[in-house]
Amino acid sequence: MRTADFLFPKDLQVSDVRFRRVLVIGSCLSRTYVLKMRERFPDVVYDYDLFNNASDLQSRTDEQLQQYDYQYIQIPLRSVLTDAVVRIADNDKSETPADWLELGMRNIDAMLEKATAYNRQTGLLTLVANFIVPQGRLAPSLSDFGADNDIVEVVRSLNKYLASEIGKLRNAYIADVDMIANSIGKKYFLDDSIVFSTHGALFYTDWSGHERYPSWTAPVKGRIEDIPNLGETYENKNDEFFDAVFRQMDAIYRSVMQIDMVKLVVFDLDNTLWRGQLVEHYQPGIKAPYSDGWPLGLWDAIHQLRRRGIIVTIASKNDEELVKKKWDDAVQPPFIKYSDFLSPKISWRPKAEGIQELLEEFSLTPKSVVFVDDNPVERDFVKAAFPDIRTIGSDPFVVRRILMWSPETQIARRSSESLRREDMLKAKIDRKAISAKLSREEFLQTLELKVCISIVENVSHKLFSRTFELVNKTNQFNTTGKRWALDEYNKYFSAGGIIFAFSVVDKFSDYGSVGAVFVREGQIDQFVMSCRTLGLDVELSIIDHIAKMLREKKVMDLSAVLVETESNNPCRTVFARAGFDKTECGNFILRAGRNTVSVSHISVTQEH
Repeated sequence: MRTADFLFPKDLQVSDVRFRRVLVIGSCLSRTYVLKMRERFPDVVYDYDLFNNASDLQSRTDEQLQQYDYQYIQIPLRSVLTDAVVRIADNDKSETPADWLELGMRNIDAMLEKATAYNRQTGLLTLVANFIVPQGRLAPSLSDFGADNDIVEVVRSLNKYLASEIGKLRNAYIADVDMIANSIGKKYFLDDSIVFSTHGALFYTDWSGHERYPSWTAPVKGRIEDIPNLGETYENKNDEFFDAVFRQMDAIYRSVMQIDMVKLVVFDLDNTLWRGQLVEHYQPGIKAPYSDGWPLGLWDAIHQLRRRGIIVTIASKNDEELVKKKWDDAVQPPFIKYSDFLSPKISWRPKAEGIQELLEEFSLTPKSVVFVDDNPVERDFVKAAFPDIRTIGSDPFVVRRILMWSPETQIARRSSESLRREDMLKAKIDRKAISAKLSREEFLQTLELKVCISIVENVSHKLFSRTFELVNKTNQFNTTGKRWALDEYNKYFSAGGIIFAFSVVDKFSDYGSVGAVFVREGQIDQFVMSCRTLGLDVELSIIDHIAKMLREKKVMDLSAVLVETESNNPCRTVFARAGFDKTECGNFILRAGRNTVSVSHISVTQEH
């Protein structure tokens, strides 16, 4: 398995990404990236800017930058630590020796300020490569290993510093090239076995030609012994390195744009979550199967998914009471608990029925769900019922890697909502139990629903990052299905558009920021809302508030855009229910003199 597929699995990928134009900024190593990418992806335009030290980038207009899908920045380690590090022995003897870490951080600051100018100009999605940590020993003695004068340790620390500085920027993320290098093995491509340690580039098998064929360079005297071909001395895996670097770019883009994002993972139990079968292998007098290896890894992966805001649950053909009773026997050490799984479906019914209930309870579509089961027949049955669901589980030794490392299970930034998602869904289940005992009107009145609206007018607003996340991952209640790039937001705000971002609270839980309405010149261009608030009439209260606010500003005729997509059936009637009339072109209008539908069980406030 090549490193690109190992580190960035494609098992959960559904949609292809087609890039238009990419900008690469960096040293001559980056130029090599560009040349290789042009060969492999001829349909994409790759522009290259040489960047060494803290030089200014060439001037580009907002319109020119908006043509790029992203930029990839590679700051050369040679410029960060400077060539003075080569004469490090002189520094050791100096009365005022250089602090290499301090020097490196200072140079990173200066170079980042220049290199990320386009990001600050338009918010262009920016990937910044970290440094490949040199291999071998670079401490002056064994006892200095890991000390301040150990250049290997200095570069590790610089990577940490670089990541912290990139984390302060908007729409900028680290491309962990050192991780790729470690997986492949630096001895297969990194040139520091030949040239100085901070050069940070690749070696090529034809380097021996400089000695063997003097006409390539200035004439040299013949050697007593012929130099072997470098490819015989060092096995070269440059192509594998390039593959992984390019795949990492694609993977980060997919995660940031939330393409094919996973929101729910459903696990089978026997031979999936643990070895063996509960009724056969976890009984008194029978030695239970080992939990070493993949079961332990899968239990850890479950918690990693939970901390990303991905819901985990169970669909198993089993006796529910037996599962609860025997859980601690099968899960040893007790790394996962039955209570970690939200609304598990354990019965002898077809698993597809339980999954259908989960989709309804969590307001999800099948394409955002992964089903993990060791039984190919069960996977096929579920796939037949839900063609868009993704199924894995045939090989237990790859399940953890797929679930943890796939771009589709990564998130760009954790929001407070993602941290609370599990608790909010539990509260939703509690609400559903209460609502079954009351009429809808009675139930809604008991919720004590409160909506708070904030007006977002620029990308610096505190709620913008959550809005960006919400718009790019919401499929069902999304009146146009449009995904917005950062530069599109800037253009929208510049043209007078605003976004009404809103949060919701009831007596059971704080939902956090759950929706956004794009409004410009009296028209609702897009309405996006998390499906966990569906059925509470929150959307009607929002439209009512916006309509009243616009009419106070003498905007009398209000319009709204609706574009039907494959997934947005839940929101197609929202404007009609709010009191709008449908136009001949399929959009909606609220004429002067007509009022929107008001909602009595929700109190709405606006943040000023």
